[in-house]
Amino acid sequence: MNTRDLKHDSTIPDVQAYRDQRNLAIQRVGVRGLRYPLRWRAGDGEQHTVMQASLDVALPADQKGTHMSRFVALLEGLGQGPALDVAGMLTLHHAMLDRLQALEGQIEFQFPLFLKKIAPVSGVESLLDYQIDLKTRGSHDQAYCELSVTAPVTSLCPCSKEVSAYGAHNQRSHLQLEARLNNARLGDFSPEALIAIAESQASSEVYGLLKRVDEKHVTERAYDNPKFVEDLVRDVAAALFASKDRYGVSAFCVRAENFESIHNHSAWAELRSSNW
Repeated sequence: MNTRDLKHDSTIPDVQAYRDQRNLAIQRVGVRGLRYPLRWRAGDGEQHTVMQASLDVALPADQKGTHMSRFVALLEGLGQGPALDVAGMLTLHHAMLDRLQALEGQIEFQFPLFLKKIAPVSGVESLLDYQIDLKTRGSHDQAYCELSVTAPVTSLCPCSKEVSAYGAHNQRSHLQLEARLNNARLGDFSPEALIAIAESQASSEVYGLLKRVDEKHVTERAYDNPKFVEDLVRDVAAALFASKDRYGVSAFCVRAENFESIHNHSAWAELRSSNW
């Protein structure tokens, strides 16, 4: 908006601010499917990525509409400040409520995060992508963050290993860890923490680049560490329980999906903490 627009802005009707006579409040109204650049503060430095953003607020019964352009303006302002992290997401949530003059709302950012992986034997390095889903919900006084990571891993079937004379079927799996965080501990938490928990409980990690000695290692590790999809969610949940005080996790949900190599369907499981 230029200075001429600012000068004449007061003469243009603000239709969204008109009074609505139907007396029906709207719980969520906003924008979704908005792709935007994002600078994320990762553990190894600032990372440039692209996010899919969704932002919405609650609309009072007497207000005709929300100001949709203010959601985009909020993201424009985000690009002028420091790189975003988990703690900064809650600050952004409060800024949205102020800008939209709303009592409560929600923000969701989905984006790929690239981490450097080191092959277990040769030590060759490569990047691997993980899907991040970061959400904020609530009012000024009761807002909270939820962080979800999806980590690709390997799972090997215990039953197949037990009944076969040699070999066992294995497959790539997705482990999704979703954690509700303690606001006072947001600075202690990062997606990398959840990713490390997920990978540590799989039959084996996956890598972008492996040499033959590495391929032998990860194949044998998976064979020595077979896991059903039920084992995956239980082991990850146990690890989350053990580390929740360290990271300030107040509740969680674990999901696993095995893309079965000997079936044309997936096996999946979900385990939630009692307070999820």
